[in-house]
Amino acid sequence: MNAGTNRRAKAVAWRGLALSAALGLLAACGGDRADGAKTPDGEPRREGQVTIDGDHAIAEQLTWRRPIAVFDPANPQAAHRRAAAALARDHLFEDGEAAIPLYLALLDFNHEDGQAALGLERALERLREAGDEALAQAGDEEAALRRAHAIAAVMRAVEMQRTEDGAAYLQRVDLADELWALNEAGERALAEDKLGEQGGDGALPLFRKALALQPGQPRAMQGVAAVESGLIRRAEEAAVRADFAAAERWLAEAAKVRPGFGAVQAGREQVEEIRRFQIALLRDEGLALLARPGQRNNLEKARELLAVMLRIAPPGDASAKELRTRIDMATHYGLMRPGQRFTDALQSGGRGPRMVVVPHGGFRMGARDAEPDASGSERPSRYVRFDRGFAISVTETTVGEFRRFLQATGHKPRAERRGHSLVYDERGGTFVRRSGVDWRHDHMGRPAADDMPVLHVSAKDAEAYARWLSERSGQRYRLPSEAEFEYVLRAGQPGRYPWGDLPPTPGTGNLTGGGDRSPAGRSWGNAFVSYRDGFWGPAPVARFRANAFGAYDMEGNVSEWVADCWHDGYRRAPTNGEAWVNPGCRTRVVRGGAWSNAPAQTRAAWRRHAEYDSTNAVVGFRVVRDI
Repeated sequence: MNAGTNRRAKAVAWRGLALSAALGLLAACGGDRADGAKTPDGEPRREGQVTIDGDHAIAEQLTWRRPIAVFDPANPQAAHRRAAAALARDHLFEDGEAAIPLYLALLDFNHEDGQAALGLERALERLREAGDEALAQAGDEEAALRRAHAIAAVMRAVEMQRTEDGAAYLQRVDLADELWALNEAGERALAEDKLGEQGGDGALPLFRKALALQPGQPRAMQGVAAVESGLIRRAEEAAVRADFAAAERWLAEAAKVRPGFGAVQAGREQVEEIRRFQIALLRDEGLALLARPGQRNNLEKARELLAVMLRIAPPGDASAKELRTRIDMATHYGLMRPGQRFTDALQSGGRGPRMVVVPHGGFRMGARDAEPDASGSERPSRYVRFDRGFAISVTETTVGEFRRFLQATGHKPRAERRGHSLVYDERGGTFVRRSGVDWRHDHMGRPAADDMPVLHVSAKDAEAYARWLSERSGQRYRLPSEAEFEYVLRAGQPGRYPWGDLPPTPGTGNLTGGGDRSPAGRSWGNAFVSYRDGFWGPAPVARFRANAFGAYDMEGNVSEWVADCWHDGYRRAPTNGEAWVNPGCRTRVVRGGAWSNAPAQTRAAWRRHAEYDSTNAVVGFRVVRDI
């Protein structure tokens, strides 16, 4: 059967349908409806209107009330021309000038009108095409779904459902309704953040039902992608709260939604970027706190920030390691670092003595049980630990440094007030009292150069100098404790002498050497055999090599005052490195070898006592500073 024969057969069938359609026409005649029905906008419902009660009533079954098509019975060809023109411009069913109402009216007038039947067939074919076009857009556009329903209502009104094509179209309309309802419900769930990622109620099951009905349906696919985006958003929000465990859980859920797509990887990269940003922010905040050590609790706050960093940072993170290191440094050294050399500015102008930062740590203080030449006052040996580093002056305090202090304060040292001190007498090879000797003189009572260690000063004079440095620098200077002195003296060396157990090597320090000679040709009766340093008496500071902690002349040159009161041993002595002081004590501790000391008195554990106001040609001092 060719296309023309098929169209004529359908036209005959439509003539039979015309009587049934005429019933709809009779029901539609008469202008406004007598029952007073109104549109959703409150206007009287007009004939030929296709309406939906409410914005979300698309899925309701609609009816098409055929508009009245008026023509002159004496001139049906004019109506044919009007219908053909309406068909040409796709004006199919909307009012009385549309093609389908006109052709139905012509068939009502003459159901044998083959021209009208063929025209109606063409109009319905175009209507079906328009329905297909509307259904193609109905998944995403509400207006398209409305038009598909309106077309379905026309088809129902003219009983097209009795044909195979019409029934298939109506089934597709029903499918579009169900898809629309599922997608709309899924989008409402999305708006309420009910993602349904683990089953049950929520957006994802609804979109998946839509895709089961129509695989690849664009709106449902977009909905699934939106669920995935919602899960990734939750991961990012958790990351912003520094809850990266939750962020990982949400990313794992998101990965199940659309396996193989790149959105989750991009989300994971964003979460890691948030992690990196937060870690960097915590590091910067922690470092800023450490840069203000004077403010209360800043170090503890920095530790709290580090704890957060360690919770969110991956193992081995460089920023966390940096902050941990800086906190450790601040804990033990403030803003300093071990081995750092510095001087403090003084309010009166100039700078304080050169200082070096001593590393924190511990050591065994005192003489070992079987150590030769050791005395009971050097025992029992005990472990002392410094939880915080400190700074010690690189050299003994010099004559020039002490002069600046006296000129600034007017302080009168003990020897100057008393008018005498002990000096070395070259003629007798002994120490004697000599009048007019004070801090300005050397070991023999001659004027001393500014780079010589200051002598003829008491412990009180040394403490006055430290107080002046504290006042002018804003830092805490003081005499070292006995434990601090021995700790720096040993510099990590546990041997009998500060440099070890063997005899000294050239350049070790200003010691009593068997090769040394006085200006009068004297030699030491008890000295390090074969050692020679070229000095008989104190040397200018820093003429010999520094020890491992960067301090000069700890093992020789001059002995030095420390802050401790004298005790006959170390039983009950502090183990934290603090000075052991009794209120009002007059006897102080002197530590370190001197230019005139025998080898036994150059040992690292050697100590002796002296009256706090005594002065002589052997004892000077150096200071420490808290950091």
